[in-house]
Amino acid sequence: MWSKPKPVATADGSNSGAMDTPAVASPTRIKNPGRRIAQIVKLRPEYVDRYKEVHAAVWPEVLKQIKDCNIEDYSIYHDADSGILFASFKYVGYDFAGDMERMRENPKVREWWKMTDTFQESLVPGATSSEAGEPSWWKPLEEVFYLP
Repeated sequence: MWSKPKPVATADGSNSGAMDTPAVASPTRIKNPGRRIAQIVKLRPEYVDRYKEVHAAVWPEVLKQIKDCNIEDYSIYHDADSGILFASFKYVGYDFAGDMERMRENPKVREWWKMTDTFQESLVPGATSSEAGEPSWWKPLEEVFYLP
C-alpha cells in the first residue's frame, strides 16, 4: 500500500527535509498481487480437435479483452480421459464483477463464447451459456492447497 514518503537523512545524520520519493498529487496504486481462480467445464468428445484448433489461434480482440479485464497467467488444460477442461488464471484487478461485466459487453467475446460453448457441457446446474453470466458456465473450484 502507499504510505507517506519519509524524510531522507543527510550524510551528517540530520534530516534534510527532502523526501525519498517525489511529491505526487495523489497516491499511486501498487499492482494487486492477484487472486488465483480455477474453473472446470466438460469438453464434448467430438469437439476436442476443433477446440484445440481455435485455441491455437484465439481472436486478437478476445485476447485483448481478457488482458483489459485484468486477467493474467491464463491456462486451459484438457484431461482426455474425463473430458474435463481445467482453466486457471490470476485476476489482478480491483473489481472482478465489473471486469467480468465489461468482458460480457464485448461483442467479439460473446461471439467467441457462443462458438466455444457449443463444444462444451457445463457442470453447473441451471447454467445456460457463458454470456448469461449467472449461474456461471464454468464451474468455479475451491483452492485447497497452494505452495508459492
